Amino acid sequence: MRLSTANTYDAAIEQLQRRQRDLSETQMQLTSGKRVNRASDDPTAAARAERALALELRSVASQRAVDASRNAMILGEGAIADASELLQQAREAIVAAGNGSYSDAERRSQALALREIRKQLFDIANRADGSGGYLFGGQGAGQPPFVDTPAGVQFRGTGGQTDVASGESLPVTLDGQATWLQARTGNGVFETRAVTQNGNAWIDAGSVGDPSTLTGDPYTLSFSVSGGVTTYTVLRNGNPTALTNVAYQSGQAIEIDGLSFAITGAPADGDAFEVVPSTSTLDVFAVLDRTATALEAVQPNGGQVTQTVTHALRDIDGSLGRMLQQRALTGETLNRIDGVENRLAQLELGARIERSAAEDLDMVEAIATFQSQQTGYDAALKSYAMVQKLSLFQYV
Repeated sequence: MRLSTANTYDAAIEQLQRRQRDLSETQMQLTSGKRVNRASDDPTAAARAERALALELRSVASQRAVDASRNAMILGEGAIADASELLQQAREAIVAAGNGSYSDAERRSQALALREIRKQLFDIANRADGSGGYLFGGQGAGQPPFVDTPAGVQFRGTGGQTDVASGESLPVTLDGQATWLQARTGNGVFETRAVTQNGNAWIDAGSVGDPSTLTGDPYTLSFSVSGGVTTYTVLRNGNPTALTNVAYQSGQAIEIDGLSFAITGAPADGDAFEVVPSTSTLDVFAVLDRTATALEAVQPNGGQVTQTVTHALRDIDGSLGRMLQQRALTGETLNRIDGVENRLAQLELGARIERSAAEDLDMVEAIATFQSQQTGYDAALKSYAMVQKLSLFQYV
């Protein structure tokens, strides 16, 4: 076979260029620290790395959502804690107002304290979350969710909560309506009320004696005073019961259909009380408004003052219980957030490991390969220069 000088020259140049390309490729890998810089380097490994990168980015995005939820729950828990502290102060003021030696002016001072507490609670209910929303905005509100009207505080948002847009159902708001306006009335099962109160008698919050016999019907208790003898009659849904014209004894428990309550003091003829099923309509703002108005009354009798204090303490405790329940829910959510955060961290770490295994460079092996390629390139270059006897290569 005869080979031309030009063909030999071209073959030698092509080999040098190939070695130079390999050397440059290894240099680029050493610089980037990656074995796969382009999909053409290793299509299979590049696809693995791309899938791992997508999973890693999803984990990072989900982590941002988790951080937003955590921040909202921490702020919400703090707001509920502030509200609970204010309700404790309100309770202390109500207890003080029940002092039998207090004058009208002293009770009015306690009423003023309740109205100030009410203002602070209203500000907490409309507390912003620092990102353009409101902690108790429910399913989103572009303006304060609670508005103070002549008819009382109204919630103009939508009940419920807003969740982050991620794979995990984590809230970024709290249900303001449920927190502030929907505690259980009365003792949680039934509610006692004073309908007509001309005497000095009052009714307590009552309790459940036998849950299995509860009827869920409303009851009315009316008093009759004749000849110095006081009796009472209990009606169920307007119909007579076995408790008809029963001799009254102050403080003695009255039991009917699983209900147990007591009336204390001296009722007047025609005084009436009622017992109705409990509902989820207890409004903490209405409780404070109603109590303050009652304490501002001029010269109420002892029974009216005691009834006001008894019902106010019952309703404050009910509202406070609802607050504590909501605070417990935020605590559970924060615990769940911790678990989600741990899972996301493990998922992100796994994605990084997978991506590293697919595209990262073994530095020790790469350095050894680079040195070998550099030695081979130098040897080929010198060999070619000696064979060709080109002055340029001799100069080099």
